[in-house]
Amino acid sequence: MGSQSELDAVVVGAGPNGLAAAITLAAAGRSVHVVEAAPTVGGGTRSAELTLPGFVHDVCSAVHPLAAISPFLASRPLARHGLELVHPEIALAHPLDGGRAGLLYRSLDATVTGLDAEDPGDGQRWRRLLAPIVDGWDDLAAHVLGPVLRLPRHPIAMARFGIRALPPVTRSVRRFRGDAAPAVFSGCGAHAFLPLERLLTSSFAVMLAASGHVAGWPFVRGGTQALADALAADLRELGGTIEVGRRVGDLAELPPSRAVLLDVTPRQVLGLAGDRLPDRYRRRLRRFRYGPGAFKIDYALSEPVPWTNPGARLAGTLHLGGTIAEVATAEREVAAGRCPEHPFVLVAQPTIVDPSRAPAGRHVLWTYCHVPQGFSSDPATVVDAIEAQIERFAPGFRDVVLARHIADPAWFEAHNENYVGGDIAGGSHAGLQLLFRPTVGLRPYRTPDPTLFLCSASTPPGGGVHGMCGHHAATAALATILR
Repeated sequence: MGSQSELDAVVVGAGPNGLAAAITLAAAGRSVHVVEAAPTVGGGTRSAELTLPGFVHDVCSAVHPLAAISPFLASRPLARHGLELVHPEIALAHPLDGGRAGLLYRSLDATVTGLDAEDPGDGQRWRRLLAPIVDGWDDLAAHVLGPVLRLPRHPIAMARFGIRALPPVTRSVRRFRGDAAPAVFSGCGAHAFLPLERLLTSSFAVMLAASGHVAGWPFVRGGTQALADALAADLRELGGTIEVGRRVGDLAELPPSRAVLLDVTPRQVLGLAGDRLPDRYRRRLRRFRYGPGAFKIDYALSEPVPWTNPGARLAGTLHLGGTIAEVATAEREVAAGRCPEHPFVLVAQPTIVDPSRAPAGRHVLWTYCHVPQGFSSDPATVVDAIEAQIERFAPGFRDVVLARHIADPAWFEAHNENYVGGDIAGGSHAGLQLLFRPTVGLRPYRTPDPTLFLCSASTPPGGGVHGMCGHHAATAALATILR
């Protein structure tokens, strides 16, 4: 990486945001060195053989609707470095009892037709809700994937989004008459890790549903690690350097540089920065709240999941929870600090479009549900609850299980220090933290120390694999200390 005195920036953390920050700086001609504690790059975009030899599982993120619409990722030549996104025939299925399901296709027309077939008229209501967002996506993407307090370049498009994003999910679905469309919408909204009665939960539902129609909900061929590896290769091609297997306990341990960008959450910032930050700012960081945890099970399967609904067998992602009333109940229970008896379960089945992840004829399955922050009770109870939801819509599922790997919140935090209490979203979305992260202010990526910047999912636009937190933080550094 050359002599230490030549460095313009050091980035701590080689997750997608840390790598995006480093790439943005290197592409602007700055010298950059990335330091990562883990033995591989990736953060939340790692893959590993968690169950049996030859079965490749995504350790955290698996499905990538936000990667497919990310302006930053689209700007980089990642395909040249081996990145390939693969699309299932159906992006999302939300099974209901009786073998029914709400299906989200990449095609808005196909989705409308399917929802109308389930509940006449609801397909057209879905079109009226989402078509203005889908049609105006090019005007929206950069703004909704960035800090809130800035003048929109396309105010009419943002107003259309805002009107649909503001209400709680439970209010937005009142426009529908049946149960399939509300179920699909509520499942997308549940990605907020919040009770569906909260304001702005519809923003998650609208964003994810619209992104499915704009660009699909794809997988990364070979495993999500390939995305991290492509970003790392892009950085190295630009002259940046990466050091893995080095845990940083204090910023004083880093090589000299004009700027430091931290792909970590506020808790780690406080540990790393020490006296470099004033008391008032440290107090604000201490008030940062972490959200519910994730409880994840990866499966090695002898054959595909025997879903009752034919569409579910073709869907890359499934939301299991039944009706919107059931999903809302589950998320309220989590927010109240209780594990729901019937959890909302997120499922991904990548091997239906990417057989390279398992031995011939075999499959992998990725599942998780939300649990209270720092959950540490008997994991068997949650395992049983998750598998009961799968069996509800796929009787005989347990018969095809070859092996399972369980990751509770403590496992997640041990795997990645950013996952405090199992929170894989970089912080709670409750209250003002949905809009302002990590503190309330106009400059979310900057700190009172002009050389220190935050670039993790604890900054806007928050969690998800899109790289925009890192890109925006690097842009802030380039506009100030690295000008």
